Amino acid sequence: CGISCPQPVASAWNQPCVTSCGDSQALIHPPPVLVTFPGPILSSCPQQSLVGSSAPSDFPGCGNFPAFGGRSWWSHGSSGG
Repeated sequence: CGISCPQPVASAWNQPCVTSCGDSQALIHPPPVLVTFPGPILSSCPQQSLVGSSAPSDFPGCGNFPAFGGRSWWSHGSSGG
């Protein structure tokens, strides 16, 4: 913005020349922010891949279900039971 003042006239007051320039604008992009959301906690009950196997009894909530008489649910229907 250039400021130009007229030449003073001999009979005029010697007042300062004041001009204003238009506002400037700057577009600021914020830096990217990485937000980490915790994933789900998955738990599985240990079991063997053999048919008729049961989970160890030291895993409460996995191997023993009171609704099934305390037996492992995957052991029902196996031979000899």
